[in-house]
Amino acid sequence: MGELFTLGAALSFVGGLVLIPLFLKLTTVFGVYTIVGEREAHVFTLFGKVLGVLDDPGLRFPMARFGPRAILIPFFGKRYRVSTALRQHYLRGQMVNSEEGTPMGVGIWYETTVKEPVSYLFVNANPEGSLEANVASSAISTLSNLEMEAMLENRHNLSRTVRAAVSPLSEKWGYQVGSVYIRKVAFTDHSMVDNITEKVVKRLIQVTSAMKQDGDNRVGLIKSETAKKVSQKLAEAAAARPAIVGDALNEISERDPEILDSVIEVMETEQLIASGARVDIVADGSSLLVQLGEGDAPATRP
Repeated sequence: MGELFTLGAALSFVGGLVLIPLFLKLTTVFGVYTIVGEREAHVFTLFGKVLGVLDDPGLRFPMARFGPRAILIPFFGKRYRVSTALRQHYLRGQMVNSEEGTPMGVGIWYETTVKEPVSYLFVNANPEGSLEANVASSAISTLSNLEMEAMLENRHNLSRTVRAAVSPLSEKWGYQVGSVYIRKVAFTDHSMVDNITEKVVKRLIQVTSAMKQDGDNRVGLIKSETAKKVSQKLAEAAAARPAIVGDALNEISERDPEILDSVIEVMETEQLIASGARVDIVADGSSLLVQLGEGDAPATRP
């Protein structure tokens, strides 16, 4: 009895491993259910006509959406999987000529997503190639014969112009164009690049020397203004000194005249010493003429 139970369990397990996947495969083949992934759309056709679109992620049952006709899809129709995820593209080296006749290489970056899966599948046989050619031609027509300065500096506005030119056709093909950006503008002539580099280096040297000279001029101006202010302050101080000294002497004379006389004598002595003049000292009580005569006559003995 136990052996029969074990054998039955083993057969059930093996049958489940074989029959359940087979059953799920048959239900998928006959279109009983389908699994829609994230950023994905399933387009169903029947007898060459579009039956409908399922674009909600998760487990979906076509019969609940399209009715009994969904049973005929595996035999007389087809299911298309379309990715609606964001796609990014970069076109390198698109050749344009500036107004000056300079050949330029332009790099264009753009992003797209499929907005209408039915139009994406059936309106254009090669929508991706057509969109790429449309972006390239719109960029070339927008940038050609522009001034070189505008091509190098106004890339944001030019990118918006290219996007506006591309959007109408892309919408017909089921696309929604997101950001379009002119990422790179480069010179293709190497000799021109060398000439421009040389001019830029010379211009930088001129600007650097001009900035240095301007700095030296400013420093010299600041020094001269500072020296002028210092000299003015010193002159004001020198002019104010006699008045201050005079006021102090007047105050001393009012309090004690003897101190004033002493201060004046000291000041006269300082001025005399500072002048470096010869000083003859005469003893008290002596005649000035006698002292001078003795100093001039030669000494004699009796």
